[in-house]
Amino acid sequence: MEDFREWGLTLAVFLPLVGAAIMMAFPKTDEQIHKVIALGTSLAVAAIGIVLLIDFDYDAADTMQWAVTHDWIDVIKTQYAVGIDGMSLPLVLLTMLITPLCIIYSWNHFPEPHNPKAFLILILVLHTGMIGTFVARDLVLFFVFFEVVLLPMFFMIAVWGGEERKYASLKFFLFTLFGSALMLVSFLALFFLSGGETFSITGLADAVVSEGVSRNAQLWIFGGMLLGFGIKVPMFPFHTWLPDAHTQAPTVGSVILAAVLLKLGTYGFVRIAIPILPEAAVAWAPWIGLLAVIGIIYGALGCLAQTDMKRLIAFSSVAHMGFVMLGIATLTDFGINAAIFGMVAHGLITGMLFFVAGSVKERYHTLEISRLGGLLIQAPRMGWILGFISMASLGLPGLAGFWGEFPAILAAYSPANGVDTTLFRVYMVIAALGTVLAAGYLLWLLQRTAFGTPSEEFADDPHIVDANREEWIAWAPMLVLILVLGIYPNLIFGVTDPAVEEGISECLSYEIEGDEASANFDVGECERNGIDAALAASGLALGDE
Repeated sequence: MEDFREWGLTLAVFLPLVGAAIMMAFPKTDEQIHKVIALGTSLAVAAIGIVLLIDFDYDAADTMQWAVTHDWIDVIKTQYAVGIDGMSLPLVLLTMLITPLCIIYSWNHFPEPHNPKAFLILILVLHTGMIGTFVARDLVLFFVFFEVVLLPMFFMIAVWGGEERKYASLKFFLFTLFGSALMLVSFLALFFLSGGETFSITGLADAVVSEGVSRNAQLWIFGGMLLGFGIKVPMFPFHTWLPDAHTQAPTVGSVILAAVLLKLGTYGFVRIAIPILPEAAVAWAPWIGLLAVIGIIYGALGCLAQTDMKRLIAFSSVAHMGFVMLGIATLTDFGINAAIFGMVAHGLITGMLFFVAGSVKERYHTLEISRLGGLLIQAPRMGWILGFISMASLGLPGLAGFWGEFPAILAAYSPANGVDTTLFRVYMVIAALGTVLAAGYLLWLLQRTAFGTPSEEFADDPHIVDANREEWIAWAPMLVLILVLGIYPNLIFGVTDPAVEEGISECLSYEIEGDEASANFDVGECERNGIDAALAASGLALGDE
């Protein structure tokens, strides 16, 4: 097992590329061979994930496990460094689950112009990029994997998408590329201003303090990361590419985009931006929180205005990711734990919503809500599944969605040191109102599509059948996890909490007596000179730890 830990994570990252290379050797007419190779490859990666899940030391979830570090490009002082801790484990496992389920769903659902070979190769390349991003511990390596996912998703939308696929794919590409450029500039600035010795995430966090990077420089660098990661999330007002991309993407593309790709941005905040630049994070936190709550309300109102089922689900992602960003903006271990849980919950729930929307589109050949109805009569199992995931998405207690939203709202009541408490309590109230709007648009969607009687247009259509075998196999694990995580959320919280506490500066997490005192605490001085010096300079008292 010790030897496997040395190369197991690397195998999980690059095995999909091996599978894609093998598929290149077979002609595209051998569809069954391509399906078997793609599914077998993704299941092999999932098997590594099961070994990782069993072997992971949960008592040491705050340390990097299965870590590997090798020299990579000496001239720019970057390394091939990968590892996994409690913060990245749930997201890696989510990726390893979603990919084979998407391949299973695609088995007899390949969109026009068909071509399973190219379609499945793109999914495997995406698989490598997604896992690599979550396990990278070097900023250059992180950036490479972060960019690997761009072209496969672009082609998936541009070739297999809907009528407006060219516009949607180009918009997705340009938005993401612009954000990535700003992110790369921020990484380079951080590297040079911190001494130019390493791109290691932990090494840079130490170097920022030891080299005395100025507060003004930190603010600009964090701002670049905010744009880079925020566009990927996407945060309001950088969200406009998302509804178009989701609406035009094929079903599997929408599922992967919602379940995993959006999480690359939020993961960047909790893994890179906040741990390396906590002082700048405090300064930017009110603005991040503001954009988060605007996104929650705007996304919900946008949902209420939609007439297309898939576009409504796309706007709901803007609202749900707003709750994730609100948790991150609190800069507390409680808020970031809620954000990571929200990433997983959103991936499962919204991924399932897009799966069902895709199956509805295949049967009815439309997603116009006004033309749908009576799903519980014509396809009762699909109707009940839509009802179940709608309840989960609106945050019903006992289902996974609740634990992604409620703790994030609760965390806003008491943000980290240096952050304005009163302001975040206002954000808390606004976010809570967003949950009411969520119930409105999701119940409206359910009522219009599942209840009532089928319209005359589809009443006697023989193509409208209930969920088939491939759909059940693809959906069942996600439905079970939505319920299990809702009943026992500590399956994720227990793993992420030690890693989150390790990643957050103790200057942010120390309890200072009084809300006003906490808001006036100088996190920057604490980073440079220690907690005692910062307390003495501010004349503040330490609360109960």
